[in-house]
Amino acid sequence: MNDFPPGAPDLEPEHKRRHLAQLLAQKRAAITLSTSALMQHRSLFPALANKTYLNFGGQGPLPQPALEALYHAYQEIQQRGPFSGATAAWMTQQLSHVRTRIATELGASPDTITLTENVSVGCNIALWGLDWQAGDHLLLSDCEYPGVLAAVAELQRRFQIEVSTCPLAATLNEGDPVAVVSAHLKPHTRLVVLSHIFWNTGQVLPLADIIAACHAYTAARRPIRVLVDAAQSVGVLPLNLTDLAADFYAFTGHKWWCGPEGVGGLYVRPEAQADLHPTFISWRGLVGAQLESFPDGRRFEIGTSAYPLQVGLATALDIHAQWGTPQERYHRIQALAGYLWRGLTGLPLTCLQTQAPQAGLVTFSTGSAPLRLVQFLEAKGLQVRVIPQPACVRVCVHYLTLTTEIDHLLEGIQQFYQQ
Repeated sequence: MNDFPPGAPDLEPEHKRRHLAQLLAQKRAAITLSTSALMQHRSLFPALANKTYLNFGGQGPLPQPALEALYHAYQEIQQRGPFSGATAAWMTQQLSHVRTRIATELGASPDTITLTENVSVGCNIALWGLDWQAGDHLLLSDCEYPGVLAAVAELQRRFQIEVSTCPLAATLNEGDPVAVVSAHLKPHTRLVVLSHIFWNTGQVLPLADIIAACHAYTAARRPIRVLVDAAQSVGVLPLNLTDLAADFYAFTGHKWWCGPEGVGGLYVRPEAQADLHPTFISWRGLVGAQLESFPDGRRFEIGTSAYPLQVGLATALDIHAQWGTPQERYHRIQALAGYLWRGLTGLPLTCLQTQAPQAGLVTFSTGSAPLRLVQFLEAKGLQVRVIPQPACVRVCVHYLTLTTEIDHLLEGIQQFYQQ
């Protein structure tokens, strides 16, 4: 909710400024109380030492213990022999561990988890694994990432499927996303593709309700499946994928989880598994010497990977757990995002969200030249990014973020406008 009382719009500007300053001081004090143990925890992340890093939605900083675990895993492989039974047994054990670690974090069973390289690979496994027929319908939102849009366009070209877009960008501050999606479903809808958190506006969709509406659509000729791009939700929201009931949930480890780049995953709901077939197939997805795929998430895994990266991700997850539970980490992210959002309302720019953000992505329009602002801030050691559509600046706050870093960002923005 907006923190100003009902009569706030009619207050004098000076009174508004004082009221906002008081609110910010209160919020800052509340958040700072929880940071005493955080300073030592942050020392595990070398990239946070010499800059104000606010690009977690692009790539998270790797904790030092994860980097060391990754290096030791490579050493272990060399000591055992890169291509040996001993190494194969060791890596099978490590991959089983990371699947279990990921599943625990996501509230899922390990056999529903496929290890991939990133979100794009996970989305493509789901997109290309369905048995598409000409005339099938695929529904997208108007806030999806370009990589997904390009893959869907190729599906449309090859299989002559129908693709349409539902206008969810307009529901950022008002409206009902569930009703909008429901209104765009058709009897021949096969798949709905949505992000849990939009990468460009930071909107958190009421995903459980949307999924329930898709699954309950009685006019469908066959079950409507839902593919979720979870690039910005895994590592931010506390999740229970079993309860959420998304059919396919594609995620990465290198953003909010702060794992190595090149590690991600795909959750496949057991009820949807029979609909999905491997597009790429290799020895890793097969049962022994038989040309049969594993019956679980391993069936979609292919080839020889950089397995030590998986060890690094499991270590990064352990590091986050040392600070708090997913729920505790989310509460801090939400509080920090709200603190930033309130500070931005006092500057000559426009926040895309008219209410405090539900997650760690805070976006705002500068009126013109957002790249100039981003470059100005980076010169001062403040790292944020430009979003092309809508043209805006995106700031990503993590539970690792400090209130002092947000204060420095607000000061930097103010200096930019005072040039």
